[in-house]
Amino acid sequence: MKRNKSFLFLSVIAAALAAGFTQAAGAADLVSVYREAINYDAQFASARASLEAGREKLPQGRAGLLPLIVAGASTTSNDIDTQLRGAAPLPTSSYNTHGWSVSLTQPLFRWQNWVSYNQAELAVGLAETQFVLAQQDLILRVATAYFDALLAEDTLATAQAQRVAIAETLESAKRNFEVGTATITDTHEAQARFDLATAQLIAAQNDLAVKRYALQVLVGKDVPNLKRLGSGVALARPQPENIDKWVEMAQTSGLGVLLSAASLEIADREIDRQRSGHLPTLDLVASRSNSGQGRNSSVPTGLDTDATTVGLQLSVPLFAGGATASRDREAVALKDKAQADLDNARRSAAQGARTAFLGVTSGLSQVKAFEAALTSSQSALDSNKLGYEVGVRINIDVLNAQSQLYDTRQKLAKARLDTLLALLKLKATAGGLGEADLASVNSLLE
Repeated sequence: MKRNKSFLFLSVIAAALAAGFTQAAGAADLVSVYREAINYDAQFASARASLEAGREKLPQGRAGLLPLIVAGASTTSNDIDTQLRGAAPLPTSSYNTHGWSVSLTQPLFRWQNWVSYNQAELAVGLAETQFVLAQQDLILRVATAYFDALLAEDTLATAQAQRVAIAETLESAKRNFEVGTATITDTHEAQARFDLATAQLIAAQNDLAVKRYALQVLVGKDVPNLKRLGSGVALARPQPENIDKWVEMAQTSGLGVLLSAASLEIADREIDRQRSGHLPTLDLVASRSNSGQGRNSSVPTGLDTDATTVGLQLSVPLFAGGATASRDREAVALKDKAQADLDNARRSAAQGARTAFLGVTSGLSQVKAFEAALTSSQSALDSNKLGYEVGVRINIDVLNAQSQLYDTRQKLAKARLDTLLALLKLKATAGGLGEADLASVNSLLE
């Protein structure tokens, strides 16, 4: 008896702490966690580096349109031994040659270079869209980890409260058995429920530790205090409240669709670039050079030469072993692949929009139903407790009513968080998810 009373006291304290620790000063909210993740998350850091690398495609593509200037210099020491057949050897000729040159090549007509430049512009846009997609992904990952941690806290608090309530029922059953107003069966039933609640409490503690660590991976530090969703907060409905409009937005402005569309355009330009391998090229070429040769037997006074050349260079491809035609066929096949990928992206976007929209609308309906069920479950528990006291209900009825109440409370908490997450996912399918949407959800926390 004393052990159970002390256990009950500790459980009450633990439940009070679990319910109140999130109200401590300095509790983190959704936006602050997101901003921490921006600076710490390795996956987002990788996306940021990919963006910087992608932006370099433009100057690389522009380089093919600008002149190429090359400078060179050389110096050579020469020792020449000459032997005339049937005659005495001639003296060794030793001298130095040196020189420098600067050459310029300006493409005048290289169609593949112009196509490459256009592809580079598209590649930069592709990289920027991928970065926006990474931002949306980070928002969803932060929201998921945050809500998972909140739900784990609710689960733990519910498990603790349920264990406290069952402990009270167990104490009551034992007292009633001692005075002869109840059978030992009531005590055994309550003890079984208490042991089960203890196991559930241990599982909830472990799950909370796992969920907190998942959040820590995103922000780089432990976040023990989280602002919670207010119990009386009304959840917003999706705007516009029309599933077909969301599907249309997802198919036209969803980031996955935009990425596939850009890839298709790049693939289309690639066909043009490969076919330009059949076209001639024309370059302006100019060079300036100077060379010198030291005194030797052939040039007793030494020799200095300056040369300047300017001209046009035309190159006409005739045959490359079939490589150009093969690359052309490859580019056509890759364009067909890109077109199929775009079709798949649009269908996936439509499916994602429908799934997210139905997740929001059905979630709102579930929240409403669970709120009504919570009220009914509380009334049922109160009625069963009263019935048990007057002898018209048995102990198992009270235990079942308690389980139903806490189960409903837990499902309500999950439905509310799942609905908010579905709303964020719905906006992501249309390509419009941003920090402002996260701030809107954050305003519901307290």
